[in-house]
Amino acid sequence: MSMPPDDKPPRRAIRSYVVRAGRMGTGQVRALAELAPRWVLPYTAQPADFAAAFGREAPRVVEIGFGMGDATAQIAAARPATDFVGIEVHPPGVGALLQRIEERGLTNLRIVQHDAVEVLEHMVAPASLAGVHVFFPDPWHKKRHHKRRLIQAPFVALLASRIAPGGYLHCATDWQPYAEQMLEVLSAEPLLANRFEGYAPRPDYRPLTKFENRGLKLGHGVWDLIFTRAR
Repeated sequence: MSMPPDDKPPRRAIRSYVVRAGRMGTGQVRALAELAPRWVLPYTAQPADFAAAFGREAPRVVEIGFGMGDATAQIAAARPATDFVGIEVHPPGVGALLQRIEERGLTNLRIVQHDAVEVLEHMVAPASLAGVHVFFPDPWHKKRHHKRRLIQAPFVALLASRIAPGGYLHCATDWQPYAEQMLEVLSAEPLLANRFEGYAPRPDYRPLTKFENRGLKLGHGVWDLIFTRAR
């Protein structure tokens, strides 16, 4: 027996993440309570005034899924003339990055704790970003889960639309099949052009993570891809 139209379950929205449980340390809990009001920007369904949030006009880079935020903080510390917006949904990671902001005294880094798709669609104006970082997104190893991978054509088109002409998209992964998919999808986006023939050498601004360093010592590969918005 079919359900009446009004009784159909609501359509699930596409998300850029899967919620996972994570243990919160006491320092992370304190950081969320005390530091979030200063450094976490509330999600709004309209373009954000990032210049007001940072107190200046500067090139702006968005990082999607910063994990525990160590690389994010290192990059922001090394590039003080650039403003960074980290997007992450998981509270332990947000708390950890807030701790690093406080420890390093960073003023050029803000966080949005919300789904990246909605943030990019509503808070980030078209052609406004100097760059986008997507470092080590979940590779979803099993074939039946590949549809959950973040780097797919519709999302890349959204990213490209938010990058200003001359700006860049930098992705990195330690899973070769995902790297191959990334290269194929990014190469097919008409707004983007590959800066290199295939994969890119790791630029100096992207620090090696502890996990990555351990993998390299074991002979595991890491693949960087850097594309520029051409027009």
